Amino acid sequence: MPNRLSTYWKLHKVPIFMALLAAIFYYTFAFHLERTDFIKLLTLFAASFFLCLKLIQFEKWNFKFLLVAGIIFRLIFLTTEPNLSQDYYRFIWDGHLVANFINPYLEVPNDLITQSDLVIPNAQLLYDSMGSLSAKHYSNYPPLNQLLFAIAALLGGKSIMGSVLAIKTMIILADIGIFYFGRKLLKNLNHSPHLIFWYFLNPLVIIELTGNLHFEGVMLFFFVWALYLLSIKKWALAAIPYALSICIKLVPLLFLPLFLKHLGLKKSVSFYMIIGVTCVLLFVPFYSSEFIANYSKTVGLWFSNFEFNAGLYNAIKYIAVQFEGKPWELIKTYGKITPILTILFVLLFTFLRDNQKIPTLITSMMAVLTLYYFMSATVHPWYIIFLVVLGVFTRYKYAVLWSAMVILSYYAYSKVDFKENLGLIAVEYISVYAFLIYEIFNSKQQFVIFRKN
Repeated sequence: MPNRLSTYWKLHKVPIFMALLAAIFYYTFAFHLERTDFIKLLTLFAASFFLCLKLIQFEKWNFKFLLVAGIIFRLIFLTTEPNLSQDYYRFIWDGHLVANFINPYLEVPNDLITQSDLVIPNAQLLYDSMGSLSAKHYSNYPPLNQLLFAIAALLGGKSIMGSVLAIKTMIILADIGIFYFGRKLLKNLNHSPHLIFWYFLNPLVIIELTGNLHFEGVMLFFFVWALYLLSIKKWALAAIPYALSICIKLVPLLFLPLFLKHLGLKKSVSFYMIIGVTCVLLFVPFYSSEFIANYSKTVGLWFSNFEFNAGLYNAIKYIAVQFEGKPWELIKTYGKITPILTILFVLLFTFLRDNQKIPTLITSMMAVLTLYYFMSATVHPWYIIFLVVLGVFTRYKYAVLWSAMVILSYYAYSKVDFKENLGLIAVEYISVYAFLIYEIFNSKQQFVIFRKN
């Protein structure tokens, strides 16, 4: 045994050293970083990203080493509360509501906090910490997400940290599930299985999901599971995890029309019916006459009221300010146009592109989601993680670059007035646009609509 350990050390001492160094950076990120310290945040993130690239480069065939390293990096964040996001306070708030059979789609925190018999432990702290924007709106998280919030609230009891620990455990398990099904899907597509580490070791994934409790990883677990089932021709069974994915985050709804050519009309109808029935069953416990209006209104706010880290929108806004001087009117008009353009792009990729093969289908998904994010007025850093996953199964790696550059958007948190630096946002998007154009013109599998299988 000593000889084997000695030999292993000699062969892998550089990657082991890099993994230990990355662990130190993640520890510093988790325990000794305020999100207002942008320079420190940027330095730690950049260093972690560089080490991630080098670990994959040196040890891409050493699956056990990279898997263990990825798990350890996540466990470093296990006992800390998020330091880049306050969303988890609303998660725990909603979880306690659901655990006490109170509908989070019918009550806003601003009204509930005034009730003397409120059953939420640490209610005032959760209310004060979730922020005024969240406190005045109904919940926008789909029903399966609410169920997971409730489980975390029950497991955590009166302890906020207990609920945080429960959520982090869910997210880590989901990431391991993505690794498992993602690797199997890569093999089915005749791609190298090591490509899954572009997701599993990505610092944005580790920091934003395990570190800051965003549920994109749980959504993507069900989504990748569904893609794997599709790859082995079990389309009816795939519809169930696909529906569960939608009921964590609504984003996979975008891709439903793309299955028309992949499955054919008859199978597609059955596929959609299974998804619809599964989603309805999960929404039914929350249904009331006010539910649809409240939920639609809350989801609609993301199109017409919020703006953060936008690419095309900021460019249009800049031009509009020069000529009109009324940027506050633009977001409402722009928010009405974006859904229409998104639907148009989805229909184009549905009817003008052959999506019969899984790789082409995934590339179409990636194109649709990319165009949507390019147009969106709100692109939070953790949104890019979906593109990172899709990119694992295609030739395109611009999402990996975007996952590195998106950290520039956190500059806004270093300012008291939450003011974005449009110069940094421009650097982010120009870098992504340039690399995407380079990949399109240098790829054998062109990133265009009019492509045949």
